[in-house]
Amino acid sequence: MQDELTDSMRALRTRMDAFLAARVLTQDADWTDAVKRAVLIQSAADDVVRTVVQQARQHGATWQVVGDALGVSRQAAFQRYGKPIDPRTGETMSTTPLPGAGELAAAVISDLVAGRWAQITAQFDPTMRDGLSEDALAAAWAQITGLSGAFEGHGETQVARAGDVTVTNTPLALEAGDYTARVAFRDDRTIAGLHILETPPS
Repeated sequence: MQDELTDSMRALRTRMDAFLAARVLTQDADWTDAVKRAVLIQSAADDVVRTVVQQARQHGATWQVVGDALGVSRQAAFQRYGKPIDPRTGETMSTTPLPGAGELAAAVISDLVAGRWAQITAQFDPTMRDGLSEDALAAAWAQITGLSGAFEGHGETQVARAGDVTVTNTPLALEAGDYTARVAFRDDRTIAGLHILETPPS
């Protein structure tokens, strides 16, 4: 594990040196290359953090301790750096979210607001298809708008892997209420779950 930390630190140092050298050798106006190199530094720094977190966990640090150090909840720390074990197989589970899940969630919200129920249900997996009809989906959205008024906009989608699915949470703003659209996607991009949750008042 110490070798991994040394390798991560060396990679970070290499990225930093390349960034500094490039700034000397290129024109000040060439910010595209500078930004790309800064992203590489960020990635290398995250590898260092990941290695240190793994060391901390091996030495008994709890996820609460790790989360406090990172300034996030223990669940957020685990979701980013943990290695969950699938209880069905004993194997390490994937923690990589479905690529493009945020865009998929935004499209579902757009279809919901526009009343394109068929386009949403066409993306359902078999379990969702059996459990939620177009009419029921339309009735649920009508109930929400009846309680809180017209849709005004949505915020940035948060994406996380949870077992076999990628879960997206998108803040929704209606005239008189705030909600979260929680959509779960399978790796084949079908919808495994769709919930509109009322945001508790702060």
